[in-house]
Amino acid sequence: MNKLPLEKRTQILNMLCEGSSMRAISRVADVSINTVTKILVDAGKACAEYHDKNVRNVPAKHVQADEIWSFCYAKDKNLGDAKAAPAGAGSVWTWTALDMESKLIVSCLVGGRDAAYALEFMEDLKSRLSTRVQLSTDGHKPYLTAVESAFGDQIDYAQLVKHYGAPTDNPEARYSPAPFVGAKKKTISGNPESSLVSTSHVERSNLSFRMHMRRFTRLTNGHSKKLENHCHMIALYTVWYNFARINSAVRMAPAMAAGLSNRLWSMTDIVGLIDAASPAPAKRGPYKKGNSK
Repeated sequence: MNKLPLEKRTQILNMLCEGSSMRAISRVADVSINTVTKILVDAGKACAEYHDKNVRNVPAKHVQADEIWSFCYAKDKNLGDAKAAPAGAGSVWTWTALDMESKLIVSCLVGGRDAAYALEFMEDLKSRLSTRVQLSTDGHKPYLTAVESAFGDQIDYAQLVKHYGAPTDNPEARYSPAPFVGAKKKTISGNPESSLVSTSHVERSNLSFRMHMRRFTRLTNGHSKKLENHCHMIALYTVWYNFARINSAVRMAPAMAAGLSNRLWSMTDIVGLIDAASPAPAKRGPYKKGNSK
């Protein structure tokens, strides 16, 4: 099977992680959009497997968790009129857990925003930590039972409950968030240190999601059309962010700061993951006279 040159594949993957749309990449890299999609799918599968196996025993002390909204195919209000909407269409929530010190994305889950996904997310987070942590989340209610079920009493957990005022009717502020009124810290379990109860770091990480992945950019038509490709892009971004991007706060890759890597990756390393996961080419049998072509 023919493969694109290494330089072309790294160019496509870099553009995917720097906020370019699929069709823009197709034009700039001079390849078909099907080629861009195939590289994304292959990278997403390889990165998801690598993250699942290698982001383990994370020595975090303070973890922040949050959810970021996006949508697939159509927004919920338009699903009734959408034609041939695929499975997974509508609102999509990405749950992320961030190590406050290293800035490592420890766990990431794509799905709904209900109690079942909250529990799955917390159980996955628990399986990746090597120490007792202080966890901070917002006031989303499903966290309460999910954290207790996953961690029991082996966690120091607090919520930062934010309060917002009524949205303004000013047309110029149509896409602005409701005015922030205040926040209250609530200890849920254990003995969390009040000064470290915060979701600021994970919310800043969510901003990076929107800046680096076109699928999260608001008010564009770059949103995901298939949920599977949405998940593949998040898997690629997570490994790139953790291993191949210098975080300005820690001045190294988050995986290096967390002790999971001894060097800064490049995008060629991610191409290497793809190649390693690709099946070996089948051996051709011996040619026999009379074989038809």
